[in-house]
Amino acid sequence: MIRKFLHYIFSFNSTASVTTAPAFRAITCERHGISRNSISSGSLKVVLALQQAGYSAYIVGGAVRDLLLGLQPKDYDIATDATPEQVRAIFRHSRIIGRRFRLVHVMSKGETVEVSTFRGKAADDLIQSNQEYAYIDATGRLLHDNFFGSQEEDVRRRDFTINALFYDPATEEIIDYLNGFEDIMARRLSIIGEPGQRYREDPVRMLRAVRLAAKLGIQIDDRTAAPIGDLAPLLLNVPAARLFDEMLKLLFSGHALTA
Repeated sequence: MIRKFLHYIFSFNSTASVTTAPAFRAITCERHGISRNSISSGSLKVVLALQQAGYSAYIVGGAVRDLLLGLQPKDYDIATDATPEQVRAIFRHSRIIGRRFRLVHVMSKGETVEVSTFRGKAADDLIQSNQEYAYIDATGRLLHDNFFGSQEEDVRRRDFTINALFYDPATEEIIDYLNGFEDIMARRLSIIGEPGQRYREDPVRMLRAVRLAAKLGIQIDDRTAAPIGDLAPLLLNVPAARLFDEMLKLLFSGHALTA
């Protein structure tokens, strides 16, 4: 009797958690104005192929941001719940790349489309540095990020709210967890999470904040800007190749003087 009662209680709690209202808003095409015809044919083909294979898949990041700002995206990234191996199995012309975080490059209609698996946060016991394998260094910089998770976890692992919007070409809806749509409309750059921690995880985000603000003509909010001066020396700990790549983007953005 007691066992049945406990089973009923825990089953009820489990059901209640499942039926909790979603943490995101679905913004319709009538409001945001992006139709599937705005998406490149190559990336559209990849998204729909993943969905037809039974996976969740969305256009994400800079492409959604740029389309909302009336700009032409230079490339399209896709996020999915399929693992890199599952993506690779669907697309013959594809390859898995990356060490810090594995991605799949898919050749589609002359485009190279980057597909990433939803990222999750590593368990606290894994995040701790140990003798066998370090996931963070002494300054808090992430060394490895190959942890997969849910769509919502993936959103919170991204850098800025304006880069954390998901576009579903099948429904033409934008999925917004963190009010990134409002930040774009207000032309405001806001980091996701606690700024100091996020900059320590990846100091290049400080340069990226400046570059995006200059390129897009938007304002870095006070909370996002405040720690940059104090944490700038962390850039000395970033591999030279990553700094070189980010500086090239800054200098060739067309807004180098402002940046």
